Amino acid sequence: MGPLSGLKIVELAGIGPGPFCCMLLSDMGAEVVRVDRAANVGKDEKTYRHNLLTRGRKNIAVDLKNPDGVETVLKLIDQADGLIEGFRPGVMERLGLGPDVCLKRNPKLVYGRMTGWGQDGPIAHTAGHDINYISLSGALYSIGEKDGPPVPPLNLVGDFGGGALYMAMGLLAGIIEARTSGKGQVIDCSMVEGSASLMTAMYGALAQGSWKEERGTNRLDKGAHYYNVYETKDGEHISVGSIEPQFYALLLKHTGLEGQELPDQLDRPKWPEMQKRLAEIFKTKTRDEWVSIMEQTDICFAPILRMSEALKHPHNVHRKSFVEVDGIPQPAPAPRFERTPSHIHRPPARAGQHTDEVLLEWGFGSADIERLRKSGAVA
Repeated sequence: MGPLSGLKIVELAGIGPGPFCCMLLSDMGAEVVRVDRAANVGKDEKTYRHNLLTRGRKNIAVDLKNPDGVETVLKLIDQADGLIEGFRPGVMERLGLGPDVCLKRNPKLVYGRMTGWGQDGPIAHTAGHDINYISLSGALYSIGEKDGPPVPPLNLVGDFGGGALYMAMGLLAGIIEARTSGKGQVIDCSMVEGSASLMTAMYGALAQGSWKEERGTNRLDKGAHYYNVYETKDGEHISVGSIEPQFYALLLKHTGLEGQELPDQLDRPKWPEMQKRLAEIFKTKTRDEWVSIMEQTDICFAPILRMSEALKHPHNVHRKSFVEVDGIPQPAPAPRFERTPSHIHRPPARAGQHTDEVLLEWGFGSADIERLRKSGAVA
């Protein structure tokens, strides 16, 4: 059933980090009910199957502008361990679903608020996306080619790393604490602050003077020849991460540089020269040829795969790192639990697909459901 079996979470439907956080909780066994907009019913028929971030949970459609709809959600919240919402500050209060209302009804509730800028501050009320949040934390400036512009790392650092993962950790920490204290609380999860937290090691290096703010000049940002990506003869790419001396020695051995007169590995001014030499060497063989030479060594090597290739790599196949649900290949739940394995409970749902089912399971009577339908509170 998963390590979080028994937890009940209410998710106010949003995009990006909130759904990803709830997907993780669901994969680990929590019962997560996604509260969608009643207006969305019938509008997602062509898209819902591939919206993998919504996998694993049931979907109820509610009109949050209808007082009966708000009361319906509050009755779900009354029974929940946690709630996750991703609206701008003040929206939930205007809907009548703010933390003061919810915590008064359910004192043990952990109320998760997911935003980019946080709940307060000079720009907390403005719109933004991952690219903006990691701009403010210093993360985006630090990523990119030397002499080139910053390069957005998809939306992995803000939405999913600094947002969803920090919210999951914070929500679960709050639930654990509430079981001792009997008191819930609000979790203010800012993607600016989460992505800044992910940069903690770099901020330490900056304070020490060992991190240069010029992109492409540091050990981990393609400045170092031994931690880099290289093009191969067939136009593909491979990655090496030979940081430790014993791994670097293997890199030199398998590229034919062993025994030559070379600068010290950590001689920073010589990194561009060494990078050029390695680039020339890696261009002499195809990606598959380098795989056959390096993959079974401790060089810290991997071929750079497309997503479609990652699905088929022998290691991923052996580990069942990807699974197929409803005909759609997708990443399997992670991490793995020995005794209480995670599981994808169901494919993504349409808006409102489980409205009646959820209400019945959460204690609503058939007459109540019929009344809510007639009033337009649920769909």
